[in-house]
Amino acid sequence: MLIALVAGVLFVLLRTPASSLAAALMGGSPEVQQQAQIFIEIRWLSAPATLANLVILGWLLGVQYARAPMVLLIVGNLVNILLDLLFVLKFHWGVAGAAGATALAEYVTLGVGVWMVARVLRMRGIHFTLLKHSWRGDAARLFRLNRDIMLRSLMVQICFASLTMLGARIGPDVVAVNAVLLMFLTFTAYALDGFAYAVEACSGEAVGAKDRSRLLLIWHAACRQAGIVALMFAVIYAFTGPYIVALLTSIEPLKEMADRYLIWQVIMPLVGVWCYLLDGMFIGATRGREMRNSMMMAAVGYGLALLTLPWLGNHGLWLAVTVFLTLRGITLWWVWRRHWQRDSWFSA
Repeated sequence: MLIALVAGVLFVLLRTPASSLAAALMGGSPEVQQQAQIFIEIRWLSAPATLANLVILGWLLGVQYARAPMVLLIVGNLVNILLDLLFVLKFHWGVAGAAGATALAEYVTLGVGVWMVARVLRMRGIHFTLLKHSWRGDAARLFRLNRDIMLRSLMVQICFASLTMLGARIGPDVVAVNAVLLMFLTFTAYALDGFAYAVEACSGEAVGAKDRSRLLLIWHAACRQAGIVALMFAVIYAFTGPYIVALLTSIEPLKEMADRYLIWQVIMPLVGVWCYLLDGMFIGATRGREMRNSMMMAAVGYGLALLTLPWLGNHGLWLAVTVFLTLRGITLWWVWRRHWQRDSWFSA
């Protein structure tokens, strides 16, 4: 939490030069760069709350307080939506209003998260005197794990940020249509991340107890249920994709353009579900180094797929994302299978 707050304050202090650099890297028209810089500069005011929320969410999931993600997600998004309606539609603050709404929602979420932590501490009988002993824990191991997961997450962010930057270089209309299409991926990620979080907590418990049968039971149950959900999303997107796009935007040229790329939104839940589940399995077992290495291989595949851009255009961008998700799942599965065959998953 201290690292999150210190890093968040640094983001706030450096937000002006950082947002200018980010807008310049994004490219695109001067109008796009200007709006991006406005959004980033305001959005980064919430950096301390955003990072602290991640710490709180991880801790609540670790103690298997399963309603935490749902409550924090509902509160954060509900506040964000209400403030968007107020700032953007009523006050007409545009991009600045959208950024301000998101930033304020993060601080409201932080308040709810702190309340939930206090509640869990009371429920579990954990007093402040016990918390003080955590300073004597294996901090080096925690930092190593955090380093590997941070590098893995950084590569994810770079890949998805490049989707926006490269889209901006193709044209402003591509930026707009990809923002709409990314909502499909966001919907899927929210649903499948729920299974990933559950696998993290349950597999972590099984690994701690070195219970092979329980771990296998968790894995099979997660595969069945998450696979069904992923298939359901693919079917829904295949048959109702244009209607969902129409709910997300009222601009006719944008809707027509988005329809051309909906096939990728049908494919990605089916190929991406496995990397979500395996991420949870590896995080639960605190195998951060292997996750990092897997992500590096997936990022290389993503970069190679981007070589198709001159021929495929925006289809090339979505092909690269699909390759990225597929390689994450395949490489993690290969490592997991090798450990399982050697009976080395529970080794230090």
